[in-house]
Amino acid sequence: MGFQQGLSGLNAAAKNLDVIGNNVANSGTVGFKQSQAQFADVYASSLTGAGGSNVGIGTKLAVVAQQFTQGNITSTNNPLDIAINGGGFFRMDNNGEVTYQRNGQFQLDRLGFIVNPSGAMLTGFTADSSGVLSTGSPAPLSINTADLAPQVTSNVNGVLNLDSRSTTLASASFNMTDPATFHNSTAVSVFDSLGNQHTMQTYYVKTAANTWDVFAAVDGIAVGYDPLALPPDPPVAVGTLNFNSSGALTSGSPITIPAQTLTTGAAPLGFPVDLTGTSQFGAAFSVNTLNQDGYTSGRLAGFNIGADGMVQGRYTNGQSAVLGQVVLANFANPNGLQPLGNNMWAETSTSGTPLVGVPDSGSLGVLQSSAVEDSNVDLTAELVNLITAQRVYQANAQTIKAQDAVLQTAVNLR
Repeated sequence: MGFQQGLSGLNAAAKNLDVIGNNVANSGTVGFKQSQAQFADVYASSLTGAGGSNVGIGTKLAVVAQQFTQGNITSTNNPLDIAINGGGFFRMDNNGEVTYQRNGQFQLDRLGFIVNPSGAMLTGFTADSSGVLSTGSPAPLSINTADLAPQVTSNVNGVLNLDSRSTTLASASFNMTDPATFHNSTAVSVFDSLGNQHTMQTYYVKTAANTWDVFAAVDGIAVGYDPLALPPDPPVAVGTLNFNSSGALTSGSPITIPAQTLTTGAAPLGFPVDLTGTSQFGAAFSVNTLNQDGYTSGRLAGFNIGADGMVQGRYTNGQSAVLGQVVLANFANPNGLQPLGNNMWAETSTSGTPLVGVPDSGSLGVLQSSAVEDSNVDLTAELVNLITAQRVYQANAQTIKAQDAVLQTAVNLR
């Protein structure tokens, strides 16, 4: 027995206490991964490999290995808090330096970039004004707060049922202000190139067996009718629907609404009306579907991040748009990453190169918005380990004390 063994044991126990203390101190740190001190025994040997002693000369710290096990996920009220459920790291841009982290506590800076508390920017695939992702090299993600541009109505779709029991009327007598001159009507909101809303109304007049004329008006002005003409123009049907004896539509769809000049300063508004699927049965008039593809401008009302990392913006006009997509990175050997502090790691030669991809692909986990991943430290287990490490320290101190007593006895020999 020598002082070397006891001294190395004291050093090892002290380092173990340091590691345990660091785990305990970070038990409340979001995204923290606990560490484990791993030790190795030490033996002396000669230069030639012969004559070495079978009695060890102590212990040494082999490595402090981080344990990248999954932490519990806790819900929050911040939509920018993101938890990773599974493998992978957030890829951060720290003033040009690429770092990685598991802590998903993010916020917006003054320029709209998604950043962590240290100011590093979250990276991913950015989107253009049309919501198309640029899936090349990841870049810092920002939330674009610009208004969503309006979309002009380019198509109207409707599925109706026209009552075959209706009596025929003269098409020439149609007057949209006189319900006696038509059988049924429907209305739908349409939008011009500036996002202004207009009302398009269609009127249906049965002119013969299995034949219906369709009239239209935009903002109360009949399509194809000039009220200033002298004499006034007669009503003009925008289309004719023909059905077979089974009540199925055979021709007449789509109906084209000619471009209408508007007073809003927008481009003339015209579009097809697709009535495919419309029927003529012996039942009351009904509108099964009636929709269009235009919308007015909208302001960003909020956003959410999906499990696949897609950042979706919600706008006041009821529309949504892709603002970007968060990417994750994983490593063949995460234990080879170099801890930098501030919940970040850096790539090293032993970690391997990062494998970057979208969440829920390959070995990458899924994301959960409005949630964070807790520290994976088991506080109860660490407190038990703390007691054990303390006892080990005391035991090594006793070996030094015993060696001192032995040497004292040898010195006192006469």
